[in-house]
Amino acid sequence: MSDLLKNPLCHADDLGKAIPDHEFGVSVCLPLWKHVIGYEEGDPQVVSTFQSGYPRFCCPPAISRLFEAAEKEFAAAGERCLVFPRLVHAQRCVQFIENGRAVEWTEHQLGVAVFPADSHLQARKFWRFCGECVSTRQAACALGGQPATTSADDGKTANRLIRERIARLAGQQPEDVFLFPSGMAANFAVHRMLTHHFPGRKTAQLDFPYVDVLKLQQMFGSGAHFLPLIHASEYDELRSLLQNEPLAGLFCEAPSNPLLRCVDFERLLAIRAETQPGVPIIIDDTISTVAHVDAHRVADVVTTSLTKTFSGAGDVMAGSVVLNRQSPHHAAFSAFLTAHADHELWRGDAVALELHSRDFPQRADGMSRNAQALAEHLRSHPKVDRVWHAAAEGGRGYEFIRREHGGHGCLLSFTLKNPETASAPFYDALRVTKGPSLGTNFTLACPYTLLAHYDELEWTESVGVSRWLIRVSAGLEDTADLIARFDEALA
Repeated sequence: MSDLLKNPLCHADDLGKAIPDHEFGVSVCLPLWKHVIGYEEGDPQVVSTFQSGYPRFCCPPAISRLFEAAEKEFAAAGERCLVFPRLVHAQRCVQFIENGRAVEWTEHQLGVAVFPADSHLQARKFWRFCGECVSTRQAACALGGQPATTSADDGKTANRLIRERIARLAGQQPEDVFLFPSGMAANFAVHRMLTHHFPGRKTAQLDFPYVDVLKLQQMFGSGAHFLPLIHASEYDELRSLLQNEPLAGLFCEAPSNPLLRCVDFERLLAIRAETQPGVPIIIDDTISTVAHVDAHRVADVVTTSLTKTFSGAGDVMAGSVVLNRQSPHHAAFSAFLTAHADHELWRGDAVALELHSRDFPQRADGMSRNAQALAEHLRSHPKVDRVWHAAAEGGRGYEFIRREHGGHGCLLSFTLKNPETASAPFYDALRVTKGPSLGTNFTLACPYTLLAHYDELEWTESVGVSRWLIRVSAGLEDTADLIARFDEALA
């Protein structure tokens, strides 16, 4: 496996390589701007090269082979299959598409959704937006390509250690930590929980979030209100909304992806106290991480993609929900998740994640320092138009939850002057690994808006997100070397 700190995947002939470059890498290299466009438009010359991909979006080879094996075993003529970590996930998929059947693949302790071929696109929507994905390790083991190097006891021990590690950092108890096969699966569980306890109520998304978090709320339950919070007056709109409509929950990111902003949490708490004291607040701290912020100062529930900085390696997917023991909803939420959550990662993923996360706080600090140094440098560069980073954009909301001596996370975004002509040459020349995802130990860059919102670019620009925005997840490279690479590409 390459050392991506020193030898990034960034050249034209790296197109399609797994990031990191082995079979469990959860991202894929898109080294040139035209490759990003080609991926979004389904260009066979681009997508046919993929050796991996973020599993919710494009299936790595082992998972594709597992689907094929399931179809041979369970599908009749004209039927397709998706495979899930457990039977209950397959049952939820079938319920969502309102077609087909769910069966247990007893040999592998997996769930299989079997449905007519014309329901495949709808089933893949469930796979993407709900995040209850079978992992590449689990798929490889089921196919016999990977020996079962970890026992069930090893997996249970690793799951316990992960929960204890997160609880200790969060100031909660291990029984308040619930683990899921991805960050989106964690969000989906919280959404199901809110829908169960507050039936018929909409949720509200505050500030511009990661794309699928908003779409999940819009597609499931009773829908969602979206307040991008571009203008201070929108807090008055939120107050009016809460005065006039009971809501199931308020979703926020701390900070937001990709604009690194933060809701003014003191103001939010005051508005909630005045209007709907019982409405839960859900905060995603994936970018800042529990190492740098205490989101439970505000949140009833905190969600995190453990795929990102908590792992750092970029080769295992996982998510968590951590309940606030001081929340008035704690007992009800704990009862729901105890009955309906996944509870444990598959044993091979748990062992890998436990190993990766042993030095999580130290790595999070290093990523944060590099992100801030790079953001400050780019802000002063004559060819850079604007930089977004939580130290500036997070405002008093971020400071309200930031720990003493806490940093601001691994992420920054920026746009160039004359972006129509400058963005692609800069991106093509940049010598860092290029592809989706964030929170890796090595720096990772992508034209975020094109990747996440290619079919709705006018809408994203209407809420303040430029189509030319480049997002950077800072890794653990030498700071001076990292800045020099950006200067070289900007020259």
